[in-house]
This record gives sequence, C-alpha cells and structure tokens, in this order.
Amino acid sequence: MIDQASHLRSIIKKNQQSPASKVITVTSGKGGVGKSSISVNLAIQLQKLGNRIIIMDADFGLANIEVMLGIRPVYNLADLIFKGRKLNEIITQGPEGIGFISGGSGIQELTRLTNDQIIGLNQSLCLLDEMTDIIIIDTGAGIGDSVMEFACSSDETILVVTPDPTSITDAYAVLKALDKKFEGDSVQFTIKMLANRVENYKEGKELYNKLSVVVNKFLKIKLEFLGAVPQDALLSKAVLRQMPVSLSSPKAPSVQALRQIAAVLGDYEITGSKQAGGIRMLFRNLIKGKTGR
Repeated sequence: MIDQASHLRSIIKKNQQSPASKVITVTSGKGGVGKSSISVNLAIQLQKLGNRIIIMDADFGLANIEVMLGIRPVYNLADLIFKGRKLNEIITQGPEGIGFISGGSGIQELTRLTNDQIIGLNQSLCLLDEMTDIIIIDTGAGIGDSVMEFACSSDETILVVTPDPTSITDAYAVLKALDKKFEGDSVQFTIKMLANRVENYKEGKELYNKLSVVVNKFLKIKLEFLGAVPQDALLSKAVLRQMPVSLSSPKAPSVQALRQIAAVLGDYEITGSKQAGGIRMLFRNLIKGKTGR
C-alpha cells in the first residue's frame, strides 16, 4: 500500500512535467520606495509585450496591489488553501488583462498545511503556471522570512532602491541576508537592482555603482543593474488616483523607462544555472523551507 508521502511525491512529480511560468519577485529594503507601483506598471508593460501576467500580492496585511488598482478582491490565497475556493475564484481581473492574487494570510500559514492541502495547492498552481507566462510577486519590504524565501526561490529578483540613504542601507541589509542564506552554494546568486525616483538614468547608474562597490567587496552575491525610473509627478498623481501611470499617462517619463525595463525582462535569460521552475516550484520550496517536508 502506497503511503501518503509517496502519493504526494508522485502527484507533485507528475505535475512538474507541465509548462512553467517565469516568476519575478519585486522587493525592497524599506517601505515607501515605490515597489508596488513598479510591480503594477511592469506587469502592464509586460502584458503589452504579449505576455500573460498575474501579480501576487505577498505584502501581507497591507493589500498594496489592490489599492494601486482601486479594485478589492473577493477571495485570496488563503481561501484557495483553507476554504476550498477554486483558482479562478481567487484571481481578480485588473486593467489591460492582467490578473492579481491577494496573498491574505495563506503563505504565512504554510506550516499548517496537511498533505491533502499541499496536493490541492500544487494542482491549483500547476493550472496557474499553464494560464500565465510571467508571475510577479510583490513582497513586503525588509528581511522577513517570507521575503527571503520568495527572493531565493524566484527565477529573477528585482531590488528597488531610491537615493534615500536609508533605502540604500536597508537594500544592503537585504543583499547581506540573501548572501548569508546562499553561503556555501556553488551557484552565484544574482539580484537585479532597479533605481527608482532618480533624476535621470545617470543618477540611477551612479546609485548602482555606489551599492555594487560595497557588495563586491564584502559579499559573494552578484548585483546587476536593471534600469532607472525617474522621479515623476505624473506617477505620484496616478498613485493618488488609484490608477497605474501606464494607463493614466502613457507618455510619462516613468512609463517610458518602465517600458524599456519590461522589454529587458520580457526577453531575459535566467541568471546562473537556474531554470524556470514556475510558481509551483516556488511554493514547493516555501513549504519545504517552513516544514522540512
């Protein structure tokens, strides 16, 4: 008789044969640096390039994505895991065809999952991998456990940094924490830095250079420059109106920069020796990390 653990492993192995979406985590060292706005507008720009996009709001309790979009979801990830809701019920339709999922407390409660719940979650996430090309995870700020796990398990991780000295200091704290997490790993872990609220591209690159000098000197982690988004009054107004600047002011300087960054992301090759594992592999790593299963 096959035990539950063997049954669980066989189902997960079977589901891993289906196509995997690319998972991009967007994070920051401190709050208030425009991380969620970057996530939403990158999603729209990637969608415009022909990609199917879903955003997952993993900044628990703050619901930043739904505030940015001015849309309140009926159900969240916790409803999928614990209350039997279907995947299509927890995906809220946003502008330009993008979808988004509110994390609720679902990810924080991964340690409570039974084998049956793990199997159900894996099967649902396999469907999610099939219906989307890129999944953007908008995490909380800082070095909390869930933020670290998302950053480590994703295909790409974007670190949003502003010229504010506290943003730079806290960004380095994130990089240091990730470096420690990957200590002894044979693959060099790469983070892509996005400079936000800078005067121009040059200032963004200078900000990257300032941070990378310290990273190269003290850490083994690799930091790459993804691009710069300029300070833009139109973006600030769009946030207040709860409408993405990509839609309210498509010719705004910030949108032009985000369009270029999206073009790079939409055509990127995953760094190091990592291969796209999709959202199901990401959650498998999260569950394994929290439960040891």
